[in-house]
Amino acid sequence: MAINFFEEEIKSSLSKKRITKHWLKQIAANKGYKIQDLNYIFCSDEYLLDINIQYLNHDTYTDIVTFDQSEYENEIEGDIYISIDRVKENSETLKTDYNQELLRVLAHGLLHLCGLKDKTELEKKEMRKEEDEALSLYPPSTVPRGTVK
Repeated sequence: MAINFFEEEIKSSLSKKRITKHWLKQIAANKGYKIQDLNYIFCSDEYLLDINIQYLNHDTYTDIVTFDQSEYENEIEGDIYISIDRVKENSETLKTDYNQELLRVLAHGLLHLCGLKDKTELEKKEMRKEEDEALSLYPPSTVPRGTVK
C-alpha cells in the first residue's frame, strides 16, 4: 500500500506528507476502498495540458486529471496529475488558502477513484459536499496554513 508524491517541472509545497497520506487513506476507507498504489504528480499548466490533449482530447487547462488503473473492486490504483498553477490561481480566485485548495484537489482526485463523478450540476454539488467532508477529516491542529512560495 503506497501513496507517492512526485513533482514534474514545478514545486508543490505540499507539507506534512505523512499526515496527508494517513488522511487520504482515511477518506478511501470511509468510502469502502483500500489504496494499493496511488501516485500524485504535481506539475505545471503546460505539462497537464499536454496530458489532457494526448490522452483525453481536451485542449483546455484543468487543475486535475485522474487515471484509474484499478484492477479490483474497492481497491485503488491510479495516477492523479495536479496543475499547481491552477491550484494557485483557483485559491486566489476563490480567496481560499493555497494549502487548503491543494488538499481539496487531492481529495477530489481520490473521490473520483472512489467512483464519484462531477459532470452534471447534481454530481458537482455532491462532489463539493464530499470534498468538504473530506477536508473536515484533516487533523485541525495540523492543517497547513500560509501561502505557497
